[in-house]
Amino acid sequence: MNTPQRHDSSKAPEPVGLYPHARRVGDFLYLSGVGPRQRGSKVIPGVTLDDQGNIIAYDIEAQCHSVFQNIRYILEDAGASWANIIDVTVFLTNMKADFKTYNRIYAEYFHDNQPCRTTVEIISLPTPIAIELKVIAWLGQ
Repeated sequence: MNTPQRHDSSKAPEPVGLYPHARRVGDFLYLSGVGPRQRGSKVIPGVTLDDQGNIIAYDIEAQCHSVFQNIRYILEDAGASWANIIDVTVFLTNMKADFKTYNRIYAEYFHDNQPCRTTVEIISLPTPIAIELKVIAWLGQ
């Protein structure tokens, strides 16, 4: 039986809780939820906050590009690649306003590799972000 292996990226943002960036179990790599934050910074690409930390404006396009880059960092640091992704769950905080832009950008990144995908709207995320992805990659032959 394979023992799950923890994988943490030196380039992806630090987790906001007690969890790894990813765990490998057998031929599968399970990524924890990944948002657009940048490592070593509290600044969130495309987000403007007021003095109380509430979102007053955000750019979903900037957040999408940042999330996809963070996923790439985690995959590469775990010995995987974008082509290994087989399943994506996307959490949006404003489906009506953001889905069209997110879907266009998603198509740019997943043009060649087209994993299964589920997109759901949620009320909020743990940090002031508008998008988070949960990814599963297959590392078998």
